[in-house]
Amino acid sequence: MTNNLDYGIVGNCRSAALISKTGSIDWCCLPEYDSPSVFAKLLDDDIGGKFAFVVDDAYKISQQYIHDTCILVTTFSEGGNVFEVHDFMPRYKKNSGRYHNPPEIIRFIKHISGKPTFKVDYEPKLEYALGETNTYVKDDFIVSLTDKEKFDTLFLYSDFDKEAIANADTIELTSDGYFWIGYNEKIVLPSLKSAKLELERTKVYWLNWMELTSSYKKYNKEIGRSAMTLKLLSYQKTGAVLAAATTSLPETLGEVRNWDYRFCWIRDASMVIKVVSELGHKLMAKRFLQFIVDLIPDKEEKLQIMYGINKEKNLVEMKLDHLSGYGNSKPVRIGNAAYQQRQNDIYGILMDVIHQQLVNFNNDLENAEELWTITKGIVWVVDRHWKEADKGIWEFRTEERHFTFSKVLCWVAVDKAIKVAKIFGKDRKIQRWMTLEQEIKNDIMDNAWNEKVQAFTQSYGSDDLDAAVLLMENYGFIEAKNPKYMNTVKAIERELSNDGLLYRYKNKDDFGLPSSSFTICTFWFINSLYKIGERKKAVQQFEKLLSYSNHLGLFSEDIDFKTKRLLGNFPQAYSHLALIETAINLSNVTDEERMMETISN
Repeated sequence: MTNNLDYGIVGNCRSAALISKTGSIDWCCLPEYDSPSVFAKLLDDDIGGKFAFVVDDAYKISQQYIHDTCILVTTFSEGGNVFEVHDFMPRYKKNSGRYHNPPEIIRFIKHISGKPTFKVDYEPKLEYALGETNTYVKDDFIVSLTDKEKFDTLFLYSDFDKEAIANADTIELTSDGYFWIGYNEKIVLPSLKSAKLELERTKVYWLNWMELTSSYKKYNKEIGRSAMTLKLLSYQKTGAVLAAATTSLPETLGEVRNWDYRFCWIRDASMVIKVVSELGHKLMAKRFLQFIVDLIPDKEEKLQIMYGINKEKNLVEMKLDHLSGYGNSKPVRIGNAAYQQRQNDIYGILMDVIHQQLVNFNNDLENAEELWTITKGIVWVVDRHWKEADKGIWEFRTEERHFTFSKVLCWVAVDKAIKVAKIFGKDRKIQRWMTLEQEIKNDIMDNAWNEKVQAFTQSYGSDDLDAAVLLMENYGFIEAKNPKYMNTVKAIERELSNDGLLYRYKNKDDFGLPSSSFTICTFWFINSLYKIGERKKAVQQFEKLLSYSNHLGLFSEDIDFKTKRLLGNFPQAYSHLALIETAINLSNVTDEERMMETISN
């Protein structure tokens, strides 16, 4: 099976790097996730920049994470000559209580046996490879500088010979060593001892984090890797959660559906936080809610659908025409024009996570008054705008429609606001809000159900189906065993399923007909099968879908229907949060239940 997104991710909640299955750093932005790249081979094989190890063809290369950590180990072996590269970005809590997560990547080289040899292909290209990057060998480090108007630098420290590194000479390994990439010049020079210490401290951090993660009857390995991946997509400084670590990885090769996902979508982040909270990580949830509180200083200010990770509101979209793009899929974009869109579903999704946090941590939330203010503001906005068309969850860039999912989530916003009002004892609001809730529900039942199609359709008056409608049950709008919901699930299976993978929708959008499967939709469908009682089928399809992950259990945004190749930005928060939700549900399917269903079928 072709799968060109065979990458591992390392990170420290400040930035992240993607490392290929042969140990090459092909994507990294420093000092932060959304900074210009310093390595971008992912987006241009020739000029993007990389940090690779070149070995003889006789070497076998394998890769895995150290169990319950985000430390990636790439093993190079040739007979008795073996060494490992332990890649990580330092992250741990200091004695002061503050987190240590500098803009650095450490590549600890562990000598296993024999006298393995390798060459270093070190080729940083700063500022998205715009202009020249010049690299110089100094006494204490190798430094790379740009010749652009914006001055930028990158430092490489190592106990290997610096001239040999710069000249790509053969290095014979007889003992451990290290490479230490830093955005800033070090005050205290690194050493092998300090590299080992950073490795052990980071390992302990992740082991402790995983110990706090809930465990289940089944699928703990998959849940754990997905949970750590979501953690890697969370930004320590503000509490923002990124949609993905990359930009411009195409949904379909050769097409133009290439977007920058290094931002915080309210929808994606709220879904992530809801799932991560269920796993026991309430600090992430509290910090994200504070991110939201900080974004809304004005009670009447509308929420944007997305923000920069440092709360930026203006995310102007630009094209980097000098880069050839992943698989020659242009354009490469930075920024995202979708920030200007209106998507009414975000209010319901945010209210859902606010309600969950109040239920789970009512006595532990310091910003309860701000959350009540936000709750009232959300109902105020929904009350005035729920009847209006919008761009929808899939961010159609032209036509606005009355999307069923958006209407359902407007209902969710009011439904959860009523529950929050009950928690706070604000009875005065409840009756008026209940009237609004019922009005929205009646409107959806009257206009979203299509008698001819026998399903809830993508938008009012439409015959088209949409996988997002499957979430009607998940958000409590309709019971799983309601015939209309069951019929909708079966209709979506007939129309949108292709060899077990789902289209988001099959009607043409701004860029034509979608030709790859949106990964989260298949997880939603599997969850729906589970909810309507088709448990054995759900388990079978889930385990088939898991087999399409890359060699490390990671998923991107999309999967090619034919080749099962991973496509789209990577790793994708959407995909991993849905994996966790589905795995938790299906872990409750006992072997006895599976046997009974097999007999009954």
